[in-house]
Amino acid sequence: MDQNHQISVPVKDIELILEPLIRRVVRQELARIVDKHPDIFILDPEMPVYQDMKKLKNKKLQNKIKLFSDNEVWNE
Repeated sequence: MDQNHQISVPVKDIELILEPLIRRVVRQELARIVDKHPDIFILDPEMPVYQDMKKLKNKKLQNKIKLFSDNEVWNE
């Protein structure tokens, strides 16, 4: 059963809500690019996004987190 819910969020809080989601999607897409084209996409190990991706990968390998597919995130 589909139910539509509306949630009111103050404009000032939108960034706080969206930033973590956007970061997660960017990391997921970067990981996909690296997997498909490791020879053309290079991240410096000192970059924060590299460190974040490394932590996520390790947690995933240890089954400590579940990464959602695009379908799960966007309900498509």
